[in-house]
Amino acid sequence: MTETTTLGVRPLRLDVIERVERRLTAFLDAERERWAAVDGRGAVLVDAVTDLVRAGGKRLRPAFCVSGFLAAGGDPADERIVDCAAGLELVHASALIHDDVLDDAELRRGKPAVHTRHTAEHAARGWHGESRRYGEGVAILAGDLATMYADRLAACLPPAARQVWGVLTTEVVIGQYLDVAVAAEGVADPELSRWVAVCKSGRYSIHRPLELGATLAGRPDLAGAFAEYGEALGEAFQLRDDLIDACGDQAAAGKPVGHDLAQHKMTLLLALAARRDEEVRALVEAPRWDVDALRERLVASGFTAEIERRIDALVDRARGALEAAPIDGAWRRELADMALEVAYRDR
Repeated sequence: MTETTTLGVRPLRLDVIERVERRLTAFLDAERERWAAVDGRGAVLVDAVTDLVRAGGKRLRPAFCVSGFLAAGGDPADERIVDCAAGLELVHASALIHDDVLDDAELRRGKPAVHTRHTAEHAARGWHGESRRYGEGVAILAGDLATMYADRLAACLPPAARQVWGVLTTEVVIGQYLDVAVAAEGVADPELSRWVAVCKSGRYSIHRPLELGATLAGRPDLAGAFAEYGEALGEAFQLRDDLIDACGDQAAAGKPVGHDLAQHKMTLLLALAARRDEEVRALVEAPRWDVDALRERLVASGFTAEIERRIDALVDRARGALEAAPIDGAWRRELADMALEVAYRDR
């Protein structure tokens, strides 16, 4: 009897994820001890990364990476999947730290963002220079450090998996830049916004982690099915993010809602709405956006209900992509359940 059959697929995945948590804790604790011994300031960047990692989060990327690996028949005792999944969580930490600087977001997971916290510390202590510049500098360096840590953990990957890793990390950066550029230029192009959303968020959250896990397990033949599943679910994931920002509850989200609108972000939801609704289009063409008016119009126009239907269709497409995938039926059902959890969350 296989270990998967004995434990069940979800407990098996959760057992590996628990080892991922222990790996992150041990790695970051060792780094803190190493650099604090040099100078007390040496631990500041490590602490910034550690605090974000330990503040919670969905661990979505490790969960899909581990699922892709185990669904592909990977050995759950293989420590490479633990390091790989831990590295993905650090890629995510880096993206969040940098994203908060780019978006001028004050909160992350219900607490001050890295740049906010260090800007406030600089001001409170009366240090030399500009407080904001100092805080953002700390955040940029902390995000870079998280990326370097992720690469160290990914050093165990064989060449084929390392190639997927490289594509994943590149897509995050290019997608992030395009997100900034489209917002600055005020481009209301749903296809471009969709590509940016999938590239900077959906692919590195779902598609690439699944592909990475399967490739590490020696099953590149699963790339096609996981790509179709991941692309559809990645778009649903981003549309849910857009809905949470436009209409969600700040306490549940753990971050300010309406922030993307305040930053003139041409999200996929907003690009679709601007093409469909004249009032939304007029509001986004204004030099300064009226965030309250935009949020009200998105709801009043019935567009949020339309987006919910689009999410439903994307989830159906993602689940359908698994029907012919050459994986165990238990993993097919588990990935179908994970699609529901991702698409219908409130944070």
